Amino acid sequence: MTAEILARIQFAFTVMVHYIYPPLSIGLGLALVIMETCWLRTGNILFHTMARFWTKVFALTFAIGVATGIVMEFEFGTNWATYSRFVGDIFGSALAAEGIFAFFLESGFLAILLFGWNKVGPKLHFFATCMVAAGAHFSAVWIVVANSWMQTPAGYHLERMVDGKPVILPPDHAVVPADLGTVRAVVDDFWAMVFNPSTVDRLTHVVLGAWMAGAFLVVSISAFYLLRRRHEAFARASLKVGLAFGTVATLLQMVSGDLTATGVSRNQPVKLAAIEGLFQTQPYAPLGIVGWVDAKTETTHALQIPALLSFLTYHDAAKPVSGLKDLPPDSFLQRFHPGATAAELPAIRRSYWPNVPVVFQTYHLMVGVGSALFALVVVAGFFWWRGWLFRTAWLPTRVLLWACVLSVLGPQIANQAGWFTAEMGRQPWIVYELLRTSQALSKVVTANQILTSLLLFGAVYLLLFMLFIYLLTRKIQHGPDEQPEGRELPESWRAVLRTDDLEERA
Repeated sequence: MTAEILARIQFAFTVMVHYIYPPLSIGLGLALVIMETCWLRTGNILFHTMARFWTKVFALTFAIGVATGIVMEFEFGTNWATYSRFVGDIFGSALAAEGIFAFFLESGFLAILLFGWNKVGPKLHFFATCMVAAGAHFSAVWIVVANSWMQTPAGYHLERMVDGKPVILPPDHAVVPADLGTVRAVVDDFWAMVFNPSTVDRLTHVVLGAWMAGAFLVVSISAFYLLRRRHEAFARASLKVGLAFGTVATLLQMVSGDLTATGVSRNQPVKLAAIEGLFQTQPYAPLGIVGWVDAKTETTHALQIPALLSFLTYHDAAKPVSGLKDLPPDSFLQRFHPGATAAELPAIRRSYWPNVPVVFQTYHLMVGVGSALFALVVVAGFFWWRGWLFRTAWLPTRVLLWACVLSVLGPQIANQAGWFTAEMGRQPWIVYELLRTSQALSKVVTANQILTSLLLFGAVYLLLFMLFIYLLTRKIQHGPDEQPEGRELPESWRAVLRTDDLEERA
């Protein structure tokens, strides 16, 4: 394999493993805010027990997430040095903001969240929980901002160093290999860079995916306790919180997915055509449900709904959707290939397409898993409404609860598939229509060096994942701590408890 392919595999691997944990931290952070809010409003000690248990799970996901995320920053300097030089002014500012506004906020209050249960009052502890949850969300904000700029660059200009002085280049300048040592992207407008055309849609989509990851982790473990008839009072309350949270997140995600796809059609038409396997521009364009793409014959074999893609994209079923054979347009290709003839452009155009069969499958996998999770919360909500949700001796309820146990995998699969769609759908660009991935690689790193580090990282990440599973299993087996007696709580916490609770526990 070439150094470029190995570098892409290494970065994809490290990101995939790392991205198991941040969505759980973000989702669980908000779940903890919900649980402590219920505790403060009702005084029911069951919510206090619930918050303490899920705080331990949150701490585990946070710790492993930090450990697995450090490597990626070094990869920018080792494997992608040319990219780092080219966009350092922009990418570096977003990562710096993440450290200042997110990481310090999250870590500053983390100790109070984890160890302050019997040392500070309930309101201060609730405030610390809110700050940790906000910090986790802010971290997602700045990472998505940086990645969204790579998808839809804005708020910048290109400049070339000539005799030690910067010279601003025209906006339509096509970056060629000879530019890589002298040309770089520089921020013009920080807020235009932050709110580039895809930031809001993509950030909403990512955060809602994280909420689903946290919610369905709560649902999964709670359903497991019910099936095993352990900690049943805790499990019932926790399952209700998880299902309510997961239902809201899933419904919002469906709206977000539609808005995100509309943004892709506007800003990245090549990606839209790839995820639907659409080669020919056509009105009444169909929406694929399931199938496969034959890249050699440029045909798509899929179960399709006629005209739905045109309708969802433009709210007009008759409006044509551009196909890959017309994308990118000739005017764009001639910027990068000024000497190409009309007969040569179709072959050149194909080199600007992503891996269509893979992008088609990852996108439809994401949509399929998301639809299955939506169906699950609808059925669970119906069982809850009918009073069947906790009839654990009844076969339909047990089947539903086992589906809930397995549902923890759903958001993880959908999140990973969504990122594959976003990143592979952007190829061959590392910065969309500005810098190709092949141009961004470090000039000195070799394939053997990348392969060696990839194998070493693989071993370390495998150990960390096994440690995560082992510790999470231990926490699940141990279960929530016994509900503390009211008199064992500090006076500031006892004041929140309902009077009848105190009397029963006196």
